[in-house]
Amino acid sequence: MSGAARLRAAARTGYGFATLRDLVKRDLDLVFVGINPGLYSVERGRYFARTTNRFWPAFSRSRLSAHARRTLRRRTLGPDDDETLLRFGIGFTDVVKRPSRNAAEVRDSDFRLWAPRLLARLRRYRPRVACFHGVTGYRAFVRCALHRDQDTWALGPQAIGLGGTRIFLVPNPSPANAHYALADQIRWYDRLDAFLRRN
Repeated sequence: MSGAARLRAAARTGYGFATLRDLVKRDLDLVFVGINPGLYSVERGRYFARTTNRFWPAFSRSRLSAHARRTLRRRTLGPDDDETLLRFGIGFTDVVKRPSRNAAEVRDSDFRLWAPRLLARLRRYRPRVACFHGVTGYRAFVRCALHRDQDTWALGPQAIGLGGTRIFLVPNPSPANAHYALADQIRWYDRLDAFLRRN
């Protein structure tokens, strides 16, 4: 699909503007939740499309992607595989669907509007685990959708659950997140894989 065709498809998401469509369906094992789509990703119609983002390199080197890589006979996965991962029980969505150049442009009013909509999607589709990328989006989701305050945040499994959906928090793979290197991101996806196997 050409870039222009993907952009036209992105505009048909039902949100009234071009964004990434939610790659979710009932009873997935895992849904990755980003803060919001970047403009570059929306233009290409793919999650984590920017080559400097650590998601695909880390995911491809983690145990979390092993089954998909074996089945597809591929050593690495990339943005063009986002929809394919639905076959392997993995989906993608965002806290806020309004795209921006970077997450710093997401306003508190965006979180207040969109976090309850994410909650409704998660309750509707009931993935086993919702994995939030980064504290920023997760904190806003808890505050704006669950109406809870939390002072301390730790990566990994969260005490808060959504019915049958467990929540897991990993570092944001954005290159703007200088606190974590690629090796750290890989380790967190390996821990997420172990969590999925136990739960």
